[in-house]
Amino acid sequence: MIELYTWTTPNGRKASVALEELELPYTVHPVHIGRGEQFEPAFLKISPNNRIPAIIDTAPADGGAPLSVFETAAIMIYLAEKSGSALYPTEPRRRADVLQWLEWQMGGPGPMFGQANWFFSNQPDNERALARYVDESIRLLGVLDRNLADREFMAGDYSLADIATYPWCAGRIQTWLPELKPGVLEGFEHVQRWMAVCAARPAVQRGMAVPEV
Repeated sequence: MIELYTWTTPNGRKASVALEELELPYTVHPVHIGRGEQFEPAFLKISPNNRIPAIIDTAPADGGAPLSVFETAAIMIYLAEKSGSALYPTEPRRRADVLQWLEWQMGGPGPMFGQANWFFSNQPDNERALARYVDESIRLLGVLDRNLADREFMAGDYSLADIATYPWCAGRIQTWLPELKPGVLEGFEHVQRWMAVCAARPAVQRGMAVPEV
């Protein structure tokens, strides 16, 4: 059993979508970040960076004590390897492709989309900061769109890279991009097609509804 500590954010939903796609049984423990629950000592023991999501595997493969994992990429890779899933392939070239796009999400869309959303929601008058993050977000969408021009999914087959990226595209950019740059998102036709395919997956739909609040 996997104990999932999470909240209603794109990062949190990476973990719940992965768990649904991998068909691993899990129990949800909501961590209300608006109330500061991520700073409580019990949570910090499993997530020292005071960020969600985090997991505890109560039945790790080595048969030892429960194992905790924090940071979304580490969580997803751990879960995929635990289940032996093709979402994180073992063949070196395919794995490298998945890994590079997973890392791209962690270093690009995650922080950039998040910062654009924060300034849009909290400091919209800070025009220089907002423009910096919005422009970089649009550049990253262009990178994704070009990659998807001849692929159904980010690394060819559906993988952890798609699971990591979709919640950010379905969540954060839908909040501010249509208002700040009308029509821009529609111009990324390959991203739009990919988002629709991801959104239609039953496991994605279930995972995007976690936690129930």
